[in-house]
Amino acid sequence: MKTSLFAGVAGLALIAGLAHADGHLAFKPGEGPFSWDSYNAWAEGAPDLSGQSLTISGPWLSPEDGYFDNMLAYFEEATGADVSYVGSDSFEQNIVIDAEAGAAPSIAVFPQPGLAADMASRGLLYPLPDGMSDWVRDNYGAGQSWVDLGTYADSSGNDQLFGFFYNVNVKSLVWYNPENFEDAGYDVPTTMEGLRALTEQIASEGETPWCIGLGSGAATGWPATDWVEDIMLRTQPADVYDGWTSNDIPFNDPRIVGAIEEFGWFARNDAFVSGGAGAVASTDFRDSPKGLFASPPQCYMHRQASFVPAFFPEDVEFGVDADFFYFPSYESKELGNPVLGGGTLMAITDPSDAASEMMQFLQLPISHEIMMAQTGFLTPHKGVNLEAYLNDTLRKQGQILIDATTFRFDGSDLMPGGVGAGTFWTGMVDYTGGKDAQTVADEIQASWDALK
Repeated sequence: MKTSLFAGVAGLALIAGLAHADGHLAFKPGEGPFSWDSYNAWAEGAPDLSGQSLTISGPWLSPEDGYFDNMLAYFEEATGADVSYVGSDSFEQNIVIDAEAGAAPSIAVFPQPGLAADMASRGLLYPLPDGMSDWVRDNYGAGQSWVDLGTYADSSGNDQLFGFFYNVNVKSLVWYNPENFEDAGYDVPTTMEGLRALTEQIASEGETPWCIGLGSGAATGWPATDWVEDIMLRTQPADVYDGWTSNDIPFNDPRIVGAIEEFGWFARNDAFVSGGAGAVASTDFRDSPKGLFASPPQCYMHRQASFVPAFFPEDVEFGVDADFFYFPSYESKELGNPVLGGGTLMAITDPSDAASEMMQFLQLPISHEIMMAQTGFLTPHKGVNLEAYLNDTLRKQGQILIDATTFRFDGSDLMPGGVGAGTFWTGMVDYTGGKDAQTVADEIQASWDALK
């Protein structure tokens, strides 16, 4: 139940500005910040798929389905194929039923890897075209991470690339008010050492560094799990993170306990948190960023994912009243620039020449840029023109994805529901309330053992 409002955060005022040239094409070929040369080169050699139909099914509903159709039009224009997309809020149930009945669409858009991996193991997905692993590795920021996240065991137990990630989100962000930073003389930190030093400096000057809120009704506690996941990626190698989310490394391992305690360094210090440590669990996560914009400021920083501007006051202007920086890594630990987030992936559920060619088309920068120009779409594609992004917020987040050396999915979403959406949440509430980190980790591990 992680809040993941990463699609459609900005496209509402766009459509009036689209150029409907060439009939159904949203952006006139040859114009705008799009990579037309590579598109034209591909189109010249694209196969004639006239008379062939390509069906795509996924979770995107209005208005995102319209933006996606606008992108697909460029594939249709070059190949002659007839492409249709159908979105459903019951996609995850429907795709299994359809695939088992032999009525699957050509391509399915999965909101996260778990279901795709399960279907691959049952022989309900088909490997992506040859060479795509190498292409992703070379052309995506943190390329090996995306290969790993899209590689699953087939029905024979052999690992193959089944998933191509398209539209992702970023959680490793710290939001702040630039005017407040400027007035106080604070610089944006670029290392975790610098972030900790800034936290101590702000507190030493009688101000409050952080706003943190874990409240979310029945899901209270989930924002703390994001903190712990981000800290895990900054204190341990990625394979330790992977072992933790699969429980090959127990939840009460000292490395995980250490990450929880590092979260506590920020959240359990009365001088570091707006309202004091006792207010962290009871403050609603939707209300917690508002302290950035109070006068005088109730806090100077707020760590939260890319969706959080939806809960800013209406008169907040990005770049003036609000901005963000990458939740930094430790310079001393030499673990690169890890990014925590999520994303959707494309997989072939009914193979055909048109399905294979669509996967080739999705490697082109323009297939990403058309989406970037319309809505809150983010991509790790290193070849896109960043100027195609709809606004500066998305452009900066896109740069973070390109600069990433490791990308990992939200850890609690990868855990069994009883843990990731259960005892991990409640354990973090207990921890911020004063319970010992080792005790909390022991209890979470015991709950995981009970599910086995």
